Amino acid sequence: MKQFIDTEFLEDGRTIDLISIGIVSEDGKEYYCVNEEFDHSRATEWIKQNVLKHITPYDKWRSKEVIKDEVLEFIGVDKPEFWGYYADYDWVVFCQLFGAMINLPRGWPMYCRDIKQLCDSLGNPPLPEQGKGEHHALADARWNKRVYEYLTKFNGTTK
Repeated sequence: MKQFIDTEFLEDGRTIDLISIGIVSEDGKEYYCVNEEFDHSRATEWIKQNVLKHITPYDKWRSKEVIKDEVLEFIGVDKPEFWGYYADYDWVVFCQLFGAMINLPRGWPMYCRDIKQLCDSLGNPPLPEQGKGEHHALADARWNKRVYEYLTKFNGTTK
């Protein structure tokens, strides 16, 4: 099953720290959580203005260990296929939930497919507007799913 992922994170050129994660399954199921352990003091002005404005006290806040367990339960172990948009850092911070990449659950790929690369391969057609919620992990994961579906229809395929 395809899993469309997005994360928001702090990064300083050496480390990446999870702020929030959104996952939308091919079948429409959704998962969203905020990492209660992220260091608010490391937030740049850009993160404050674009990411933290979406996070509320009413969101689901969990430790990274609990997030890892919930993500595993949400996705399962039946050889998922992960997709993200400009997903390199998203994939790293996602994998870090499990420790080293070698610790990913058995049957999971050690890579994430990138929707931007799919878009490039199709000649960079204009993408659907995202609307409100950009830089909210769940809103971005929903958009990732929508864009993937648009691109595969645009190309006449259902990959």
